Amino acid sequence: MSTLTTSPLAPLLARLFQEARALSPAAAPAMADLSSSELERLRQSKTGYLELYARLKDVPLPVSPETGRLLYMLARGCRAKTIVEFGTSFGISTLHLTAALRDNGGGRLITSEFEPTKVARARNNLTEGGLIDLVEIREGDALQTLGRDLPETIDLLLLDGAKALYPEILGLVESRLGPGALIVADNADDSPDYLKRVRDPAGFYLSVPFAEDVELSQRIG
Repeated sequence: MSTLTTSPLAPLLARLFQEARALSPAAAPAMADLSSSELERLRQSKTGYLELYARLKDVPLPVSPETGRLLYMLARGCRAKTIVEFGTSFGISTLHLTAALRDNGGGRLITSEFEPTKVARARNNLTEGGLIDLVEIREGDALQTLGRDLPETIDLLLLDGAKALYPEILGLVESRLGPGALIVADNADDSPDYLKRVRDPAGFYLSVPFAEDVELSQRIG
C-alpha cells in the first residue's frame, strides 16, 4: 500500500479529478470573449500568461490521472527528497509528488503559484490530504519566487505553468540539478524553445516524449 492509493489521499484525488472534468478551461466564462488568435497570443507571450491564468483562476488545470501516477512513480523511483514545481494550481500534481516524498521517508517540495485563490485551494487540498507539512507554497510570479532560496540539490523538477516560461524556469534551477535529476514538462509541445534546449544532442540532457504531451528529461552533464 502507498500514500497515493490509501485514505485520505485516494478519495481526495478521485473527487478533485471528477470536479476538474466538469470545469473545462474552454468553457470558462472568463474565456468567452477571447478569439482563438487572442488565446494563442496569450499562451505564447512571456507576459500575456499573467492575463491568461488570471482568467483561469477558478479552473483547476490539472495533470491527467495517468500523468499524476507517472509523477508519483518517477519521484519514488529516483528516491526524491527535494522537488520543485512550477505551477501549483489546485495542487493535484503537488499531491502526487508529495505522496512520493512521504513514501520516500520525507523531504521538501517547493511550488510556485501567482494566483492567490489557487494558493488557498491548494493549501486546503494538501491539508486535507495530510501532506501540507512537506510543502512550501510560494505565492507570486515564479520568475521571482523560484529565483531564490532553493535547495542545494534538486532531484525532480515539474514544469506545469505558463508554457512560454519553461526555458526561463529551467534556467533558474538548472545549477541545482545534479546528474540523474529528472525534469517533467507537461504540455511541452506548447514550448518549442524548451524542447529545443532539452533535446539538443550537445546539451546537458537526455530527453524523450512520454505519455500525453509530457517531455521526460534527465540531467546527464
